[in-house]
Amino acid sequence: MAGHSKWANIQHRKGRQDEKRGKIWTRIIREITVAARQGGPDLSANPRLRLAVDKAKAANMPADRVKYNIDKASGALQDVQYEEIRYEGYGIGGAAIIVDTMTDNRVRTVAEVRHAFSKHGGNLGTEGSVAFQFKNCGQLIFAPGTSEDQVMEVALEAGAEDVISDDDGAIEVLTAPGDFETVKNALEAAGLTPEVAEVTMRADNTIELSGDDAARMQKLLDVLEDLDDVQNVFHNAEIDE
Repeated sequence: MAGHSKWANIQHRKGRQDEKRGKIWTRIIREITVAARQGGPDLSANPRLRLAVDKAKAANMPADRVKYNIDKASGALQDVQYEEIRYEGYGIGGAAIIVDTMTDNRVRTVAEVRHAFSKHGGNLGTEGSVAFQFKNCGQLIFAPGTSEDQVMEVALEAGAEDVISDDDGAIEVLTAPGDFETVKNALEAAGLTPEVAEVTMRADNTIELSGDDAARMQKLLDVLEDLDDVQNVFHNAEIDE
């Protein structure tokens, strides 16, 4: 199956994430905290915690810091109770945006998210207003030049739902959320290491933005991602550099 060109957007996103490593660590610690409290500290029995620890490793977080936060979350220290809230809205050109937050104060969070949307040309929508345009799935993306035949053979054998060849040569593997780890492990065992590996909200269709619209959309996304309570921002814009 053919897909759109995503590689430039992926590299751009990774570059911005590298610039915000401190913020990324904070978000991962928050995810570890909630995962450990909800499912316990045993990695083998807690898939959500395993994914959070994988993110921590990918972000070069020290192992002792990961362990400390798991122990803290699953022990007697219950000083902060986080609540997960999803917001949906529209960006520049009608682009769809999903904002996942983890907060100990929902009044503060909704005010900050609403302000970010309104100040930077977007609109905060109601629940369900854009989520139907996305699919919750596992996503693994391989750099251009990776053997498509090998990726397809291993991925489909391991239970992947689809393998997509993008216009720029990148290869995208999609899985059901519950099959993500199995497929990822099979691909890595075959020597195929993805550039991106995550359970995400993937847009069914994209909106291409360029020029001033692209710059405005990127500003809105940056402001949302910089909010303390925001864990993830998903959108369907393809931003032309």
